Amino acid sequence: MPLEYFLALAAILFVIGAYGVLTKRNAIVVLMSIELMLNAANINFVAFSSFYNDVKGQIFALFSIAVAAAEVAVGLAILLALSKARDTINLDEINLLRW
Repeated sequence: MPLEYFLALAAILFVIGAYGVLTKRNAIVVLMSIELMLNAANINFVAFSSFYNDVKGQIFALFSIAVAAAEVAVGLAILLALSKARDTINLDEINLLRW
């Protein structure tokens, strides 16, 4: 399969994720959109790794997946704590970190 197909798929996923981050106010949707953008980057890593017959991209994609899993765990924990404190996950209504 040509490399351009994977790059197009990654670009589409990244644009969908960026649209979700920029337009949605629900914190969980924003978190899922960030994950979509990270997965688009992982597709690029694996596609270029396969294209150049180099395993470094696949290793970096695995590392990125591990970091993304940790990021989701921390993000969901923060959202759960904010939900208990404020009874909302709308990003416009959360100003707890502001002084």
